Amino acid sequence: MECLVGIDLTTVAIFLPILMLNDVEGQLFADLAITIAVAVTMSLIVAVTVLPVAASRWLADSRLQDNYTSAWQRLAGLSMRLTATRLRRCIVIVTLLALPLALTRVGLPKMDYLPDVKRDAVDVWFSIAPGIGINAVGEEVMDTMVERLQPYMDGEKEPALKNYYFIMWPGGATMGVRAIDQTRIKELEAIVRDEITVGLPDVRAFARQGSLFGSFGSGKEILVVLKANDMPQLFRAAKEAKVILEEAMPDAQVWPHGSLEFTAPELRLIPDDRRLAEVGWSRGDLPTVIRALGSGRYLGNFFDGNQQLDMMLMTSAAQSPEQLGAIPLATPSGAIVPLGELLRVDTVMGPKSIDRIDGKRAFVLAVQPSDDMTLEVAMEQLQAQAIEKIEAVLPEGGSVQLSGNADSLKQAINNMLAIFAFALSILMLLLWGLFGTLRDALLVILTLPLATSGGVMAIQIMHTLVDQPVDLLTMIGFVILLGLVVNNAILLVHQTRTNEREGMERVAAVQDALTRRIRPIFMTTLTSVCGMLPLLLSPATGSEIYRGLASVIVGGMLVSTLFTLILLPALLRMGKATSSRDDHRTETSPKRVAAQG
Repeated sequence: MECLVGIDLTTVAIFLPILMLNDVEGQLFADLAITIAVAVTMSLIVAVTVLPVAASRWLADSRLQDNYTSAWQRLAGLSMRLTATRLRRCIVIVTLLALPLALTRVGLPKMDYLPDVKRDAVDVWFSIAPGIGINAVGEEVMDTMVERLQPYMDGEKEPALKNYYFIMWPGGATMGVRAIDQTRIKELEAIVRDEITVGLPDVRAFARQGSLFGSFGSGKEILVVLKANDMPQLFRAAKEAKVILEEAMPDAQVWPHGSLEFTAPELRLIPDDRRLAEVGWSRGDLPTVIRALGSGRYLGNFFDGNQQLDMMLMTSAAQSPEQLGAIPLATPSGAIVPLGELLRVDTVMGPKSIDRIDGKRAFVLAVQPSDDMTLEVAMEQLQAQAIEKIEAVLPEGGSVQLSGNADSLKQAINNMLAIFAFALSILMLLLWGLFGTLRDALLVILTLPLATSGGVMAIQIMHTLVDQPVDLLTMIGFVILLGLVVNNAILLVHQTRTNEREGMERVAAVQDALTRRIRPIFMTTLTSVCGMLPLLLSPATGSEIYRGLASVIVGGMLVSTLFTLILLPALLRMGKATSSRDDHRTETSPKRVAAQG
């Protein structure tokens, strides 16, 4: 009972750090953590209440006999022989601790933020030249797309289309196309990119299979943020940066968030310092005056008995630069002068919108790496081949940073490392409480590197076969693995200490624990592995979401089970002064062989 409760507590406690997260990771995994924790708790309740009653009624007249007792004894004997001498035990411990750590460090593939799950549609984003109105977009882009897609809608060309949509606005548009046969989505993507959307004057089109997580990009999209105070120089640098990015990552798609040209009319007001001084004003006073002539100047609050109202000083809007310059102003000198005498009004072209990040004007370029490149590799490639060149073309005081999913990935890695460390601490405390000694708790913890290395090897195999990267869902698999693999070690350590308390010598206690517990260890491992196989092997659309998580658990459980049966006996037998005869003898069956399970 004590061992059973301890096993369930460790499994449930692993998910506590996940429930404490308020970021994206917590939102993604909270439901999963609650589901597993509740299911494990209910299984414990059933195991200690329903199963004993059912067994006493249905199995009362049954004779339980394990037909594989000799097999478990042979496996236990093999493990004992591999750890029979002090030298062998040292070799086993060093190898099975150092090698998994090295494999985990070297073998972990590069990371993505979210699984790049595709939906059964091709998304197209159109970047349209400045100055083209929405009516022109409809005539020159939408009508052309409808004409080119119609043969596919009528079934005259393959692949036949199920439907499509088109959304447009001044300066841009987006389109989605869906095929009847979903297996031909890649073929449709190539047709849309190379035939349907080509040859449009003053229009650039970006086409790719849509992402299940929404937006035109996916979990791999990187935002390159350029910041500077000089707006014209910033836009000039953005044009050069786009070329640099396309050269650094030729297989990636690069598009700006907004137009790279100045297309919006802008009034530039240039103060006349001499005339301002004559009327008793300075440059600092002029923005307040201009604000009152535009959106309004805030004067204060007025309470009407029911609510607070903002008081604003406003004038009627000027319809032209000439009208703006003719507005009369009362000045501190007592003279009434038109605004046009105090400043010069120039009409220029400027950006449609001005973004500010960290107090500086900013321009954003989006980079979408190719499907076969992970987000971490793309970030490393940008840092190595593009960032320094972009910094060189920025004006003085300018800077560049990677944002979007690049920032999210860094934050997610830090969060997951914190979760892993916190979960490990909780696990350590629970084991300490279960065994009553820190030493036995450490023995269980030392089996974890085997599990992580098994998970990494499984990910590497899947990455080779189906290009499976490491993403957030894969990382949570390692956290779940913590709560699963310690169960086997808990069984062995607990049974060994129980045997010793009953008077067995250390060697006999370890061998008896192996013989008794190999069967339940194999049973729990097989149930975990078989439960994950559908997620691991399913070829269905969207199966890649949980494939990484499943591969980590399957690989970690298998490797941990096989080698824990060697590592733990070696650890359990260390620190005992044994005679030469004890060290070199071939262990026989222990004094008592219990029924398995």
